[in-house]
Amino acid sequence: MFRTTVIGSYPFPGWLEFACAHLDQFGEADRTELIDDAVATALRDQLDAGLDVVTDGEQTRLDFNLSFYGFIQGIELESASPRHFGPPAHDQRGKHRVIAPLTAPRGLGTVPDYLRLQRLATSPVPPSPIHTSSLIPHTSAPTLKASVPGPYTLSGRLLPNPDLGYPDRWALTEALLPIVRRELEALVAAGCREISVDEPSMSCYAHKEDPRRFVDIFNRTVETVTGRTRVCTHLCFGNYKARAVGPRQLAPMFPAFLDFKCDEMHVEMASREFAELELITHIARHCDAAIGIIDVKSYYLETPDDIARRVRRCLDFAPADRLAFAPDCGLSQTARWAAKQKLKNMVAGVSTVRKEL
Repeated sequence: MFRTTVIGSYPFPGWLEFACAHLDQFGEADRTELIDDAVATALRDQLDAGLDVVTDGEQTRLDFNLSFYGFIQGIELESASPRHFGPPAHDQRGKHRVIAPLTAPRGLGTVPDYLRLQRLATSPVPPSPIHTSSLIPHTSAPTLKASVPGPYTLSGRLLPNPDLGYPDRWALTEALLPIVRRELEALVAAGCREISVDEPSMSCYAHKEDPRRFVDIFNRTVETVTGRTRVCTHLCFGNYKARAVGPRQLAPMFPAFLDFKCDEMHVEMASREFAELELITHIARHCDAAIGIIDVKSYYLETPDDIARRVRRCLDFAPADRLAFAPDCGLSQTARWAAKQKLKNMVAGVSTVRKEL
């Protein structure tokens, strides 16, 4: 009980940010080494924190979903975002034109990412300068999780093209759905036993779209891997530059989203001061409820005591064996020094309550 996990992304080390701005100076072998080192660093940070479930930190991705478009044929990648100045907002990430039928003959790249994580998770790495006991694997091997954006979320950065049979976002979603489904099947075939199928756009737009339509899309996406791997998803309100993009209310999603075919449903709670926490009672009757218990949009470092109090609140609404704990969202938009400490304190606080039960 009380699994401690992450959503998927993790901050880039400073040296990786610098390298990404100068990739043209690196050879192919240099880039391969660079990626291995970045994933090993993200993995070490997560294991230093003591997490039960770890990811590769999405260190090969420009964002949790933006790099996937490089694998999709039939689109013309936008060369520059439409707005460069002013406070950051989603219009600084433009959209790609669809110029041909959408295909992904090479997949979406998550299988090589998972195999790299698997390889690094079973190889010793140098201990961190702070935590000298950091070796991989730990005495109890962590679960390895892959994360894949769902088709509705992926469709959000594409421009419809009626001439090609894609008159709107829904049509683009339907074209992407089998591509994502094949990717999930390939991950399972590669041995992946936990996959987060992330559809934040669904939770952001549930207030103005039919949530039952979202349920149908999600369930058809995961139908061929249901029961073959642990399927997770998370509901959040957007986190680009720590800014939400939708109304920060869970109510429009429920009860429809209770029909998601998943084993774990994550809900953003900490940034909203645990509003609507009572909804986890209903989630826990259908699947495990993963609670966003640290705020990735804030640089307040929650203490272990803070976390323990929050865990106890959750126990008022759901049984211990149905609860998991994680940050509110991916950590890519949070400074690494804060992400490391937040994860350590999260695990410590959860462990305190686990010992009490």
